[in-house]
Amino acid sequence: MTIAETFPIPEAISFEEAIALTQSFLAEMQQGSLSDSKIEGTIAALAASENGARGFFVTYLTDERSFADQPSDPIVQGLRSSPELVSELLVKNLAMSTAMILAHTRNQNLEMAQGSERVQRRTVQLIQLVKLAIVQTKLQTLSETITMNAGHYQRFLERWGYDIEQRDAIQQILKRVIT
Repeated sequence: MTIAETFPIPEAISFEEAIALTQSFLAEMQQGSLSDSKIEGTIAALAASENGARGFFVTYLTDERSFADQPSDPIVQGLRSSPELVSELLVKNLAMSTAMILAHTRNQNLEMAQGSERVQRRTVQLIQLVKLAIVQTKLQTLSETITMNAGHYQRFLERWGYDIEQRDAIQQILKRVIT
């Protein structure tokens, strides 16, 4: 399945389809066979739906290839096209990867901890590059939820069972990222 064969991306794309499409997309990106406009358009199309955006982030942030460590301008521009969805997923990916670094370290699974550190580092970088005010607002809201143990992100924190130490680690990364 190539990007050309699947373009345009359907609004009703499943999470699994978005993962598969993003994997193909990243392979074509690595080969240098996609124009900047095709890259931006693909990212924008994926980011237009929750499943598409989730599939993109889970694949891109965990990808082994080093080019994912240096997001290109077309990737950043594509992400900016859906500020509400993208901001929510960036905030949650930052929290989840941070909490999982600690969980994997506790379980002495250093390889998984390193993978979570990579996701955290890439998420921080994307937050800094997209420069969306809504991301900063949501980061602040998450910080306030942790501080007050109540608020908009309380269900999210409880759903994943983050303990005090994990919430403290999330607060520490939030302090570094909130501008």
